[in-house]
Amino acid sequence: MDRQVMEKITEFDILNILREINDPEIPLDIVSLGFIREIKVDEDNNLSIVATLTTQDCPMESYIVKSIINKLKDTFPALNEISIKFDFSNPWNTDFISSEGKEKLRSLGWKI
Repeated sequence: MDRQVMEKITEFDILNILREINDPEIPLDIVSLGFIREIKVDEDNNLSIVATLTTQDCPMESYIVKSIINKLKDTFPALNEISIKFDFSNPWNTDFISSEGKEKLRSLGWKI
């Protein structure tokens, strides 16, 4: 039997996998960009994610949502429900980018 089915999926596990998903317009992963605000996995392996994007009208929202869901379902077949909600009450800005993310962008020539 798959280990994943027997063990609880943790928020740490989810966060690590989300680091593999890059923003389609900025050459950085969605975790380093500071898009992920909250991750909760309940005892039944139902997952809820609160996230943000660079703008409330981001044209890549559906692409990012599909990427998250597909990656998580492929990696964690024991996940039951996946809920992704966006919160724009604290608008995203470059301060949300991790130090490592800023360094990577600088090395690619971005002025940040």
